[in-house]
Amino acid sequence: MNPDDLKVEAFRSSGPGGQHMQKTSSAVRITHVPTGLTASCQSQRSQYQNKEVALKVLQARLLDLERAKEAEERARIKGEHLSAGWGNQIRSYVLHPYRMVKDHRTDHETANTTAVLDGDLDEFMEVYLRSQLGKSK
Repeated sequence: MNPDDLKVEAFRSSGPGGQHMQKTSSAVRITHVPTGLTASCQSQRSQYQNKEVALKVLQARLLDLERAKEAEERARIKGEHLSAGWGNQIRSYVLHPYRMVKDHRTDHETANTTAVLDGDLDEFMEVYLRSQLGKSK
C-alpha cells in the first residue's frame, strides 16, 4: 500500500474518557483515496496506537476488496459451470457385440471404430459443422 494514497485525519474522539478524550485529537480516520475505503479508530488512548489499528483495519478491507475482484475475474474467465452428467455425452462407443460410434449431437453413426479410436474424427467434425451451419441460417 502506497503511503501517498492515504489521507490521515486526526479528530477528537467521543464517548467516556473524561477531560483527556475531550482535549486531545487522539482518534484517527484513514482514507484510501483511490478506492474511497475508510477506517477509523478511537479505542486507544494515543493517536499513534489508533493510527496503527486503523491502518490494519484498512489493509484488511483492501485485501478483501482485492480478493473479491480476483474471485470475480476467475468466475468471469471460468464461465458457467456445465455438469458432466449422463445426458451430456457427445459420442457413444459400442465395441461388442457389434462395432459402432454414434455422435449424439448429430445422430451420425459409423462402424469404423478403429479409425475413430485412432483419432480420425474428421467425419464427425464435418457433420457437426454442417449441422451448426444449418442452425444459424
